[in-house]
Amino acid sequence: MLTSQLLDEIAGCNVFFKCENFQKMGAFKMRGAANAILSLSDEERQNGVVTHSSGNFAQAVSLAANKIGVKAYIVMPENAPQAKKNGVKTYGGEIIECESTAEAREFTANKIQKETKASFLHPSNQDEVIYGNATAAMELLEAQPNLNVVITPVGGGGLLAGTALAVNQFTSNCKIIGAEPMEVDDAYRSLKSGKIEKNESTNTIADGLKTYLGDRNFPIIKTLVDKIIRVEEQEIKEAMRLIWERMKIVVEPSSAVAFAAVLKNKEEFKNKNVGIIISGGNVDVKNLPF
Repeated sequence: MLTSQLLDEIAGCNVFFKCENFQKMGAFKMRGAANAILSLSDEERQNGVVTHSSGNFAQAVSLAANKIGVKAYIVMPENAPQAKKNGVKTYGGEIIECESTAEAREFTANKIQKETKASFLHPSNQDEVIYGNATAAMELLEAQPNLNVVITPVGGGGLLAGTALAVNQFTSNCKIIGAEPMEVDDAYRSLKSGKIEKNESTNTIADGLKTYLGDRNFPIIKTLVDKIIRVEEQEIKEAMRLIWERMKIVVEPSSAVAFAAVLKNKEEFKNKNVGIIISGGNVDVKNLPF
């Protein structure tokens, strides 16, 4: 957990950053992937695991499976960044490429599952993954138990749901808030409508937040999360730049969304103790937005 006196002054509150960007594969996804694989029986582990992902979860499953001694089949769209494919290979995952559509990903993963009897792991909409993600907030609360609010970015909903469970379990008077880009505000609209909404466009710099909620995590979010704050693209860039410049740490745009929400709503968080989960630090340093 890191703090910054200068960022506290800028934000007008006490901010405690839980830095999941320091995970070995660079993101909180390691927690859910590891817990999901550790939850399998010995027989299930022998058949391996399969997931479909173009980003952090692909690398997390590969590394977790490697450490536990389990075969990992990773379905990736053919246009996934080569750097992420290289990461999967480095961690020992076997890549199976497919067309860059959700239908192709699911079809290919199902095919591998039938052929190998591997256990399917969902990046965000699976109980064991959600529970694993919850441990980040548990550690934050152990280090700083008197938080008034905990904020996380929300994309697929696995981190926000896990955080909500942990905060609800281990505190009595702490709010849970999600932060989301205005360009992909499906979670915000889902809380308003009471059903899972999707996005017509995905035009945001926060590439990790383009997915939508699932039937396992949405009920948790709907029940326990107080609100979701939406932020503009320029606000995300400014928050990201501040963290890079002032804290000297590498964070990806998706991670900066939570801090951007605090900066946008200073009056709401004035003088409060605010926990922010920095979800990851996997960013193309050759293409920074500032």
